[in-house]
Amino acid sequence: MTPDELLRSLRLPVVAAPMFLVSGPELVVAAARAGILGAFPTQNCRTAEQLDEWLGTIASGAGTAPWAVNLITHRTNRRLADDLALVAEHQPPVVITALGSPRPVMEAVKAYGGLVVADVIDLVLARKAVEAGVDGLACISAGAGGHTGHLSPFAFVSAVRELFDGLVTVGGGIADGAGVAGAVAAGADLVYMGTRFLATTESRAADAYKQMVVEHGPDDLVVSDGITGADASWLRPSLIAHGLDPDRPRGDAVRDYDVAVSEAKRWSQLWAAGQGLQSIRSVSPVAEVVDELEREFRTAADRLGRIAHRPPRSGWGRRGAGVGEGS
Repeated sequence: MTPDELLRSLRLPVVAAPMFLVSGPELVVAAARAGILGAFPTQNCRTAEQLDEWLGTIASGAGTAPWAVNLITHRTNRRLADDLALVAEHQPPVVITALGSPRPVMEAVKAYGGLVVADVIDLVLARKAVEAGVDGLACISAGAGGHTGHLSPFAFVSAVRELFDGLVTVGGGIADGAGVAGAVAAGADLVYMGTRFLATTESRAADAYKQMVVEHGPDDLVVSDGITGADASWLRPSLIAHGLDPDRPRGDAVRDYDVAVSEAKRWSQLWAAGQGLQSIRSVSPVAEVVDELEREFRTAADRLGRIAHRPPRSGWGRRGAGVGEGS
């Protein structure tokens, strides 16, 4: 699969982003059937045997639709080699690397014709990933849930486009179709959405977690590196419920992505979310969420088209009044 073939196969330029302990086969298959790219982290499987089962289930359920798997390539992930061997066997069309260099997966994935997309949070990491030969970049920006970045999505896409002409995905606080249209207009090919799909019926998040996402907004988030050792966006009520000070949430901040260790850590039970949670008003099936996103996307695209085709100096305001008009 080439990047162009991937984009043409999708109904909307959206990725249901891989979420720790949340994304499973149900969510990935539902996303594929709805016409977007679903993804899950291999860390959500406790054993290689379970991962083997999940990969087979997704490949069967998705049919010819594309899907993605997320591999943590940080040196502390001691199961990387075993997981990569299973990836080479099941051949997911897209492999997303995170929290480390994409180099360890390049040979295996490219050997079967898969696409490698590197998750990056800044331009330094973006340049290193490009040098490694990736097909795409997932630019994690300010406003993202879970492990987050600090650059504006628009600034990040603009800067990346100066050094890379491959597949560019951007994520960070985008939770509706209008945001997808804006990101595409700014130069992105795809948009990462995690939080928007967290509160779906196919999500593996606890019911209380989903309800917390529905009931709270961006003012209820705390960004801290005190839980996992890397900056992440957490729901304030979740921190309070676990006895942590939301203004100084110091937990076990050692970065360790070994599955056996991570499963037992206190922070794995804490709940993360991105800034786009304000637009989530109910727990709904993935298919309904994608339908809504498409309506919003088409409305925004039509509006952009009308503005782009206005005669010169006809005005940009909602009522057609230009800057300085009438003064």
